[in-house]
Amino acid sequence: MAKKVPLRQCVGCGLMKGKKEMVRILKTPEDEICLDVTGKKNGRGAYVCRSGECLRMARRNKGLERSFKMNIQSGIYDALEKEFEKLETE
Repeated sequence: MAKKVPLRQCVGCGLMKGKKEMVRILKTPEDEICLDVTGKKNGRGAYVCRSGECLRMARRNKGLERSFKMNIQSGIYDALEKEFEKLETE
């Protein structure tokens, strides 16, 4: 029997993809927002495709705000974009 692949929806483009193909953005219990590369950290997660474009779309359509039910300052988005650029160059 084939193993079921866990699917997640991108908060940017809205596409459903396998969990392994995406990056998890995490809201910690202390309300910090950060990238969770391992996918195992504690907290509420939202998923984004591995492209900076999807992160920019999530910023425009307020996808992360809806997922985490809170306002997110633009400085946090800027920090996420910088972390994302490092991921894309690796």
